[in-house]
Amino acid sequence: MKRVAGLSPALSDVGETSLGTLPGVGPRVAEKLAARGLVTLQDLWLQLPRQYEDRTSILPIRDLRPGVAAQVEGMVEAVERGFRYRPMLRVAIVDDSRATLVLRFFHFRAAQVAQFAPGVRLRCFGMPRAGQHGLEIVHPSYRVVDAGEIALGEQLDPVYPAVEGIGPATLRRLIGLALDRLPDEATLELLPAELRQQLQLPSLRSALLTVHRPPRDADVAALLAGSHPAQRRLALEELLAHHLGLRRQRIALQRHKAAPLTGGGTLVQRLGDALPFALTQAQQRVYLQVRDDLAAHSPMLRLVQGDVGSGKTVVAAMAALLAVEAGKQAALMAPTELLAEQHLSTLRGWLEPLGVRVAWLAGKVTGKVRAAAMADVASGAVQVVVGTHALMQEGVVFHDLALAIVDEQHRFGVHQRLALRDKGSGDRVPHQLVLTATPIPRTLAMAAYADLDVSSIDELPPGRKPVHTVALSADRRPELVERIRKACAEGRQAYWVCTLIDDSDEVVAQAAQSTFEALSAALPELRIGLVHGRMKAAMKQATMRAFKDGALDLLVATTVIEVGVDVANASLMIIENAERLGLAQLHQLRGRVGRGSAASSCVMLYQAPLSQLARQRLETMRQTHDGFVIAERDLQLRGPGELLGTRQTGLALFRVADLARDADLLPLVRGLADQLLADAPGNADRIVARWVGGAARYAAA
Repeated sequence: MKRVAGLSPALSDVGETSLGTLPGVGPRVAEKLAARGLVTLQDLWLQLPRQYEDRTSILPIRDLRPGVAAQVEGMVEAVERGFRYRPMLRVAIVDDSRATLVLRFFHFRAAQVAQFAPGVRLRCFGMPRAGQHGLEIVHPSYRVVDAGEIALGEQLDPVYPAVEGIGPATLRRLIGLALDRLPDEATLELLPAELRQQLQLPSLRSALLTVHRPPRDADVAALLAGSHPAQRRLALEELLAHHLGLRRQRIALQRHKAAPLTGGGTLVQRLGDALPFALTQAQQRVYLQVRDDLAAHSPMLRLVQGDVGSGKTVVAAMAALLAVEAGKQAALMAPTELLAEQHLSTLRGWLEPLGVRVAWLAGKVTGKVRAAAMADVASGAVQVVVGTHALMQEGVVFHDLALAIVDEQHRFGVHQRLALRDKGSGDRVPHQLVLTATPIPRTLAMAAYADLDVSSIDELPPGRKPVHTVALSADRRPELVERIRKACAEGRQAYWVCTLIDDSDEVVAQAAQSTFEALSAALPELRIGLVHGRMKAAMKQATMRAFKDGALDLLVATTVIEVGVDVANASLMIIENAERLGLAQLHQLRGRVGRGSAASSCVMLYQAPLSQLARQRLETMRQTHDGFVIAERDLQLRGPGELLGTRQTGLALFRVADLARDADLLPLVRGLADQLLADAPGNADRIVARWVGGAARYAAA
């Protein structure tokens, strides 16, 4: 971890001390710990337990409950060793309540078997489950005890996330040794005392000791739920660290200069007059926010979120025209060629009649065509460039890039956004406009996008009808085939979305290939196309274009069409194995229909039986069409990690904080960040270094 200027000597000396100073940590152990990011004592202090085991009491076997971990003690009554399918050892113990429990082992040594002689007394801990002959525990932790031994644990035993190559007991010992070197409260504490008193939260030292070494009378339920005051204290500081890291990045970036785009808006006015629709109030409001940002000498950093079909592309086009009118260039980057090509078609239709040249740069643009396009971009002959990640390659040089528009940014790696930002000319960086059709819950936006101003287009264009949504069991597929036949006979088009490309024995899902073949046989009169992620880009593009042009009646596809072309004539969406998809994905897929004037339907086919989580997701889809409501529900059901996507370096990978559970702390975090940056910037640095370390520099890319 990088040494931060201004650290007090005590924190610097102790918290940043190498783990190599602990007894038993040689080069090999240190290397295994470092592979998990555990390098200093401070890293071990913050390696928090994922759960607790209560060995402070012994429960009678008769009181055991399936799924509730407990400690029992009993005498070995019988031992059975078998090799029917694989080696197995069953040990029956009986306690003073005369109830019997079976201990089952699949991995064991001969020396272990010798321990389990009838009459030996065992103390065991584990999770009971229903077996063939009553309750059993598979691979319990256990030890042989003497008759009459009564010594029990004084505190709950922490269970830490596994570190490859290091056993749980060794890890627990090392964390204990690190905790023994915790500095005093005055050295560790970085939050104002009045705030802790107001929230009735313990000091950092007290919170760490409580979480690692919970006393015997600790509220186990609160600890397991993550709501104990000690965990709340740690969550507050961790959220604050991430927020400060992002804010610091924003402050650093805004020290750069950007070209103020202050044209008269003539091109924007001409575009507005030419559009066949009027902007909604939400679009107008967001455009004015973007226009004000672009007029500044510091770079704009704005996220525009809006539901599928809410009109984000129009706002992006108007922003691009402001750059063009100022004599600069704008670039729009999309994560897939399908989406980028759709943007290209839309922008050319809108901008070229205004005299604005739009270039296309994607992976499939090669040879002389690519060289010519790159020359036009470098010379300034084209003002707007559309493409995929190919825009960020080293060979692409812009004449004067003033605005970078990134669509569906959560699908891009952080370094990719950094690369596009670095395409500015001279000492100026481009303004950044980020678009997403996946509405982000307010709590998540506050935590994950503290470096961005967030605008919401929370109004759909007039005339858009809600999509009628139903959930049907998979055994009703034949009815749907007839429904497709009827819809297509009336001149409409339909999607059938599958979650796999090839059949798999491991997952109960109808693959796209076999579905395409089955529907082709059942509906020979229809023109049916197939699209999936393993097809060559050219074939995929051609099939999607044929569907858009009306040359296909039915498109069988995987979720590659989640972010795809707009087909106004498509009015029926069937999602196979809908129980396997998250709410955001289901909502995105549903947004592919209902884009024209015809009444549209979305049918979610599910494989029974449904899990409780899947049932909640499908019910939410039936109840609401509001992407923001769906996003909030998705956060509750799935947590922030999946919503943000795995590529968001440094975000949502919290040790103790949970954005859904700790949402009420976020407004407090924002106010506290303002206070620290103004009054104690040194403490702000130390909090970021403690929790985030080097990850902070990527988080605000």
